[in-house]
Amino acid sequence: MCDIYHVYVLQSKVDKRLYVGMSADISKRLTSHNNGQVFSTKGYRPWVLVRSETIGNRIDARKREKYLKSGCGKEFLKNIIPR
Repeated sequence: MCDIYHVYVLQSKVDKRLYVGMSADISKRLTSHNNGQVFSTKGYRPWVLVRSETIGNRIDARKREKYLKSGCGKEFLKNIIPR
């Protein structure tokens, strides 16, 4: 079983919006976003990976994902990712 998870940030090439997610296989997940298989990102394709963090377990990865989706996390991303 895979114990490594990635929290990732995608940026839409259409309007520069950011999307935060979590996956054990980041390249496969990016492909699914760009193929239109993810409802919430389908309308803003194509997406590019702008940040990823490797985290040792699913629970901590989920906590990090939730933080990056929070107000403080969005501010953090706004300061480190050029738009």
